[in-house]
Amino acid sequence: MERVILWFGAPKAVVGIAIAILVLLPESLAALRAARADRLQTSLNLALGSALASIGLTIPAVACVAIILGQRLDLGLNMKDTVLLALTLFVGVIALGTGRPTVLQGMVHLIIFAAFLFLSIVP
Repeated sequence: MERVILWFGAPKAVVGIAIAILVLLPESLAALRAARADRLQTSLNLALGSALASIGLTIPAVACVAIILGQRLDLGLNMKDTVLLALTLFVGVIALGTGRPTVLQGMVHLIIFAAFLFLSIVP
């Protein structure tokens, strides 16, 4: 997958995005089905839970492999990604702080995600 993405001339960050999409696809589809059935809380729980579980399991596993293989591991974020992360956390606090997420708050999250994808492909 890495060779194909790099053959198209996309930045290396797109490889990580493609792998994340592949890993999160089943839960994302279930979250979309729940959202279509107007069960927004269930949808949000599925989406955030799967992402948190994937990150919570992936980063320690990758860190262990890097230590075993003696490789350098860089999980740092540049300034643009840090701003997007802070914005996502802020919107998430607002969405979850009200007790019931709305479609508008979900759309704001999708727009932030679209901005992240765009800025990853076109730095």
